[in-house]
Amino acid sequence: MLRGGTFGYRSLRWGALSLTAVVTMAAFCDNADARRRHKTQADESYQPSYSSIVVDINSGEVMQATNADAPRHPASLTKIMTLYLLFERLEQGKIKLQTELPVSAHAAVQAPSKLGLKPGETIRVETAIRAIVTKSANDVAVIVAEALGGDEPSFAKMMTAKARSLGMAQTTYRNASGLPDEEQITSARDQASLGRAIQDRFPNYYHYFATRTFDYRGKSIRNHNHLLGAVDGVDGIKTGYIRDSGFNIVTSVRRANRHLVAVVFGGRSAGARDARVRSLIENNINIASIKRTAPPVLEGVETAQLRKDSKDAKEEDRTGSARVRVASVAPSVPDGPAPGSTDPIKPTSVKTVIVHPATMYTASLTPLPSDNRQLVPAPVVSNPVSVTTISTVRSEAPLDPAPVAAPPLAPAVWPSAAKAPAPAVRNEATPTVSQVVVPQVSAPVAASAPVSPSPVAQPAQPRSPAKVAALGNDAPAPAAAAEPVTKSRTGWLIQVGALPDEKEAQQRLETAQSKAKGLLGKADMFTERTEKGDKVLYRARFAGLEKNQAEAACKHLKRSDIPCMLLKN
Repeated sequence: MLRGGTFGYRSLRWGALSLTAVVTMAAFCDNADARRRHKTQADESYQPSYSSIVVDINSGEVMQATNADAPRHPASLTKIMTLYLLFERLEQGKIKLQTELPVSAHAAVQAPSKLGLKPGETIRVETAIRAIVTKSANDVAVIVAEALGGDEPSFAKMMTAKARSLGMAQTTYRNASGLPDEEQITSARDQASLGRAIQDRFPNYYHYFATRTFDYRGKSIRNHNHLLGAVDGVDGIKTGYIRDSGFNIVTSVRRANRHLVAVVFGGRSAGARDARVRSLIENNINIASIKRTAPPVLEGVETAQLRKDSKDAKEEDRTGSARVRVASVAPSVPDGPAPGSTDPIKPTSVKTVIVHPATMYTASLTPLPSDNRQLVPAPVVSNPVSVTTISTVRSEAPLDPAPVAAPPLAPAVWPSAAKAPAPAVRNEATPTVSQVVVPQVSAPVAASAPVSPSPVAQPAQPRSPAKVAALGNDAPAPAAAAEPVTKSRTGWLIQVGALPDEKEAQQRLETAQSKAKGLLGKADMFTERTEKGDKVLYRARFAGLEKNQAEAACKHLKRSDIPCMLLKN
């Protein structure tokens, strides 16, 4: 009886324990289900504002856009601009990839994602670039900001100024990392412009955005952009996320000479964002242009000016109109940095010529007893030519004192009884500075005697052989009549910038020529001054090229990070 009772008691106890376990397990399952339902409901309620845009980089056309101009928080897309300014300093040689950047206490306390650097440590510039691209390290972004701007707020102002110079009118930066700030806003269209600009501007550094893994202190860090290596042709550039913005991305893809930049804001998850970008790429890549016709995205006034020049050139081709270019003396233009730039302009010795609407005089040549040529002013023209553009002549390139002949001008007065040569017919479609001799200009382009506005001009004093040689003329034989020489800019032009400073425009020309010396070594290098309202711009151009030479030169210059645009003369 005792053993039987003990056995029954034990059975009852185990049965009670089993029942308790069942109840506990049921309660646990109920709680787990409740948590899953709550998480699902929370995910379903999370609906960040969506916007997107797809731009064909070759043509510049927008292929798809949804709420592209709506304000959005950039999150870690901010770091694209942080790297833009860093690449700019590298290109200028102010820092190097091996430069060590110090870690401040402010940088060290930034919220994740970060490398976890300690105050007093340093990090190399190239390591910083890779950490920002792959891990999107907030502490490293602040380190860069403090190194370039002194402190993060000052650097944020530099970022905003650069955004304005790139035409990103809807973008304002308040920090270098993209951590939450109500005033830090952008748009999908602005981020597409930045994604295009950083590729056009820094082809030598853009490749860092294709970094898939980054090894640091024994750890391998994978890029947050999971489209790299997963979608054919994707070569960058950056992802981002904060709660207020959702999952964002700016991505670039190249396939079979086609090139797109796609931007998505407001993904509910990284996977949903990536799926949307894949769809946008596949829906548009096969109908994108295969030839680059759009100008590069440039800073400051250059973008708008290049587009205006392209429009003007097309209009001239359509109507057959042309501009008259005449040389004169240009007033000095104050030096100043380009809009959005923080760097001083290095002065370059150049000679620029500008035109004012006024009476025009022509120069004629005649043989003299001294076997030298003499310049004789033409009569005053009652209907003066109004000039709208200018040209710049390099100081070391002498001008040929060839006469200008145009239908409205009266024939020149010849001092000798010899028959005057027939005036050259000027090709209006191919104007040239070297056809004009301007009075009262210092050598080598100056006339030796002042020009009288009288209808009957007086002969000037003969030039010495040295002065004639300085103008680049070969002395004629004693008995031979001098034939007028016409030298004009024919063929195609290329423009490598429209800058607010004449010296900077000349420097751009010299840089471009050095980069493509084999293609531009014999090209005619000049600048044009143009005004729009209260703004003065100097167009930096090369002339005298065949179409295939111009195209090859532009292609070469763009690879060297120099903007270039073709114009038919």
